[in-house]
Amino acid sequence: MPFISKDWRSPGEEWVKTQEGWEKKKSLECTAQRYAAITNYNNTDDSQQTSWTSEGEESEKNTNDSVNRIPPHCHITIKCTREIAGFNGLSEAVRRLDFSSAVRDVRRFNYICALLELLVGGQRLTHLPGAAQKLLLSMLEQLADQVATSKQNLNALRALVMSVSTARESERRSCWGRPLGSRALWGHHDHAIARINRIANSIRIQEPGPEVVPKLHDLPEECIREILLRISDHRDLDAASSAWTTMSALCSEQRIWRELVSFHFTQQQADTALAKQKDDDSQDKEVDFKKLFHQLRKMYGLREDTQYAETLSLCRHCKCLFWRSLGHPCIADQCPEYRERLKEAGGPLPPHPVPPAAFLKFFSL
Repeated sequence: MPFISKDWRSPGEEWVKTQEGWEKKKSLECTAQRYAAITNYNNTDDSQQTSWTSEGEESEKNTNDSVNRIPPHCHITIKCTREIAGFNGLSEAVRRLDFSSAVRDVRRFNYICALLELLVGGQRLTHLPGAAQKLLLSMLEQLADQVATSKQNLNALRALVMSVSTARESERRSCWGRPLGSRALWGHHDHAIARINRIANSIRIQEPGPEVVPKLHDLPEECIREILLRISDHRDLDAASSAWTTMSALCSEQRIWRELVSFHFTQQQADTALAKQKDDDSQDKEVDFKKLFHQLRKMYGLREDTQYAETLSLCRHCKCLFWRSLGHPCIADQCPEYRERLKEAGGPLPPHPVPPAAFLKFFSL
């Protein structure tokens, strides 16, 4: 016999109708976006009627009032015990951390691109739940809109679009000429991928008009050199060297690559590679810092904390993921007793940075 009345065992989740379907309201409480929801939702059973309140209506009521929004954060389960048996959902974490708005932030753009590249590459997209796949493509579409508006990071968008298209083509041939899974879901994916391709193909970078002066070609070599010294990615230097002859000559200078070596690697790592390079050459030659950089990159890899202006951080007290520039509601700030115990223990611990690869390890993908 069905149980119709209110069940005290229910978790009491409140759901909101969004453009992408029904979502838990607690997953949307930290996001900056406004979702259009259905105010009254009538169940098929006449004895039940559920009233749904949208965040959009609440925001309209409080437009004249200064409302302190909760910073984007997400509590995660680091270790499951008998008392705490948690499960971390990727789609819920992405919504609570407000990745869609982070795409429009220049400090967090590269972090989101690296995360999308890890999820899209290696056929990991098809292994995700359907809700996570739709959210991932929605983020990619918003990223494409941001690139089309700003006319920046076009190479990152093209690489992601190529990875998504490759994954779609390989999945199409996986099971008797059709993708494995829901046809309706893959139809939604096809429309989303087509929209992303149209946005990427419509981007045109035009040269500034004659009224914009000075241009990059008009700058002296000293200014161009200072610009190149502030580039931290060797791929950007290789691309800049093909722009014109002056840029190519500056990119071949040893000072550019020496600064890049000192930025990514420690002095001990550089000395180890230099000693190995001298043993291989068996002659005393001048140091080729470009060759040294690529040798160090193969030996140690590039530091992830230097590739992003801002990364996610893990609070060691409340086990919460958050953006360091935005902060989060922490137990160390809300509980006086906990603060006293922290003072006795020597003070609060600094948050731990979480690169994209470490972020995905919190979920069973």
